[in-house]
Amino acid sequence: MKPVRRFFRRYIVSVTGSVILFLTVNVLLILGVFTAGYGYDRYAAFSIRAFSAHIVREGDAWIGDEEALTMLQETDAWAMVLDEGGQVVWEQELPEELPRWYSAADVASFSRWYLEDYPVKVWAREDGFLAVVGFPPETWVKYYFSVDRDYFFLVLLGGCLIFLANIGLLIFLTLRNARRVEKAMSPILQGIQDLAAGRPRPLKERGELAEISHGLNQAGEYLAKKDNTRAEWIRGVSHDIRTPLSMVLGYASELEENSALPPDARKQAVVIRRQGERLKGLVESLNLTTKLEYALQPVCREQVDGAELGRKAVSELLNQGLPERYVFEFSQEPPGKAVWLEGDPALLRRMIDNLLINSVVHNPEGCHIGIKVKAENSQCIFEVWDDGKGIDAAFLARLNGGRQDVAPKGGLGKPEHGLGLKIVRQIVQAHGGRLIFEEMTPHGLKVRIALFQHGKK
Repeated sequence: MKPVRRFFRRYIVSVTGSVILFLTVNVLLILGVFTAGYGYDRYAAFSIRAFSAHIVREGDAWIGDEEALTMLQETDAWAMVLDEGGQVVWEQELPEELPRWYSAADVASFSRWYLEDYPVKVWAREDGFLAVVGFPPETWVKYYFSVDRDYFFLVLLGGCLIFLANIGLLIFLTLRNARRVEKAMSPILQGIQDLAAGRPRPLKERGELAEISHGLNQAGEYLAKKDNTRAEWIRGVSHDIRTPLSMVLGYASELEENSALPPDARKQAVVIRRQGERLKGLVESLNLTTKLEYALQPVCREQVDGAELGRKAVSELLNQGLPERYVFEFSQEPPGKAVWLEGDPALLRRMIDNLLINSVVHNPEGCHIGIKVKAENSQCIFEVWDDGKGIDAAFLARLNGGRQDVAPKGGLGKPEHGLGLKIVRQIVQAHGGRLIFEEMTPHGLKVRIALFQHGKK
């Protein structure tokens, strides 16, 4: 279930990030619109304070410099300066219909509102005079409002709470929908993982995704039926071939030992016996790999001395009378001490035998074969190596990548690598271990197997 939960955690994080990104983009867009609008609004950008600085008094006369006139022309504005009594003492482009004297009430009115239809800006100068700049009607919107202080903060707080409530509701709905999707999809995703692992299980066919569950159930039933048919066929073939194969091996042995036959006939009997034994071994290997693949072979765990297993495997292989071109070497660490682990003795022995025989079969010209057994970090390590021709880099990558399919044959009569190594991998996996294939220098192959000494981890 960990990959499924990881998927939905990433989904929730992705949705939350999308919400945050959505809000951030909207805030930036709003700020961008206001900023662009402020730069575009030449009336809002007009500084009455800067304009007032360009109007100076020289004796009884008031003068506006070129900068002041330019500012007015750029905005089609007019300007005037009022003294403390409300009298206009200086004007520029002041409309004729406007009065030249204003009372205190008039000043208070147009400073907050409009001067007739003209929106104006007002600035109280340091010398006590009042600078006024007016703009064309219907070019600038000017409003003034006032509210109770407590009411203003209440509205502000309420707006913030409404905004946060909307964000919380959005997150809640997102998480709830994600949870509903997770609840509906988790069994399906787990079913897909089980199906890929060869362990199909029935799913409940209900809800909006019932059709997907039904399809997975059909696929699981089909694969189970196919696997059962394959296993039954292999068992049937193995059973049917056992009796005639035993007869072939028996008669071939008798012919091989019959001194009355010509030497050529006896040699042919030897070839028949060896090929029959090879066929018997292939059938046994096929049976074993099928049982391991479909968990039909129980792993009987008990305390096993890995060093003793390796030593017996080498001894029995030497007792079969191998040619002198094969040299065997056995070592253990620490020397003379048992290397204990929990496992199935028969399967572990088959694992070692397959590796040793693999080195012999694929190096017919002879080679140096070694096996080392050692204890390392609470693990029992088996290392089987040879200095033969090795295997090509592509097949080595396939093996280390976990590929269990049989390697294609290189040609007629050439032995296959795949089935024996596939059984080795299956035995290692059944014991919860690790299998690594390495190239030897300058040539050859080393297989390293790490098994936990105290059962499957």
